[in-house]
Amino acid sequence: MTLPIEPSAAQQAAARVRDAVHCATVGLIEREQLAELIVLAAVAQEHLLILGPPGTAKSAVVRRVASALGGRYFEYLLGRFTEPSELFGPVDLRRLREGVVETDVSGMLPEAEVAFLDEVFLGSTAILNTLLGVLNERRFRRGHTQIECPLRVCVGAANALPDDESLAAFADRFLLHLFVEPVPDHQLEALLEGGWQSERASLAHRTELSDIDELSRRVPLVDLTHARGLLADAIRKLRGAGLSLSDRRIVKVQRLIAAATVLAGRDTATDADLWPLFYVMPTREAQASAQDVLRDSMSAAANPTLRAAVEHAVLQPVSRAARLVEAARSCLQAGADAPGAATIAEALLREIDANFDAKSLPPELAAERARLIERVATPT
Repeated sequence: MTLPIEPSAAQQAAARVRDAVHCATVGLIEREQLAELIVLAAVAQEHLLILGPPGTAKSAVVRRVASALGGRYFEYLLGRFTEPSELFGPVDLRRLREGVVETDVSGMLPEAEVAFLDEVFLGSTAILNTLLGVLNERRFRRGHTQIECPLRVCVGAANALPDDESLAAFADRFLLHLFVEPVPDHQLEALLEGGWQSERASLAHRTELSDIDELSRRVPLVDLTHARGLLADAIRKLRGAGLSLSDRRIVKVQRLIAAATVLAGRDTATDADLWPLFYVMPTREAQASAQDVLRDSMSAAANPTLRAAVEHAVLQPVSRAARLVEAARSCLQAGADAPGAATIAEALLREIDANFDAKSLPPELAAERARLIERVATPT
């Protein structure tokens, strides 16, 4: 008799993180990709920049993921007149009376484990220079104050990439770039229903930052030998198409690939783990072109923990079908009398039919589609 293989500690941690992402995005339509990239960045110890119009639930997703992960959270909307003390803390008056100029960082960004900085490019030169130290070295320096920062991930947000060269260099320090759009027409019913429900729903704490730390510790141990050659080939294809990346971003993308490997429950990177390269492309146009150039290189992309992020990166039917199967099962398990169950089932049916016809519909997804139809057709 073959005994069942017990999941490793890393696989159990990845499963809890997956559950946290799912719970954090209930009711937030088309935003699972963003939640997953926050997790990927945290495990890789990198940072994420979100670019898109106002009102697209950027801050709501970050806030919900931070709540689901636990840990100290800091959020701030920057403006032209934001003072450094609003992010990093005021002068410590007690120490000032002793003749020492130090910063009181209690409850401020230097103590945060997950941070969200909206309109991040509006920060002054003094703010951005200090931020560079916090982001790159996890170290806060100001006057006599020098402390190690426990920051796992910083998410920056803006409406668009800056034109100014100095700000563009700052944007480059966010390794992952995600461009978000308003919810498409075929998802409007689900947006309305989900938004109505999510406003009244309380968010449970689903995992611990220790799970992120456990996964992060395994990143340097991932065997990249095979994937490194595949990555080099992909970079050559991008360069051949006129799509360039800085050497720094090329080197650092290995951390994302290793983090994706760990979140997939493995310790050896394969061609299934190259997809983070898409999110390292700095502009929307470069990402769109990279999808075409790397279509063959990323045809095997998959990740059971980060399905939405993979699907949007590679636009492959296999990854889309896997994500829809998971969403359909989650909807059906919630029960017919769950709030918004019928609307969510209808939205899933519309999305399935918009992406697959009768010939291309995978059998597994076809079975879930039939169950969704039965759910919608059965009066509650």
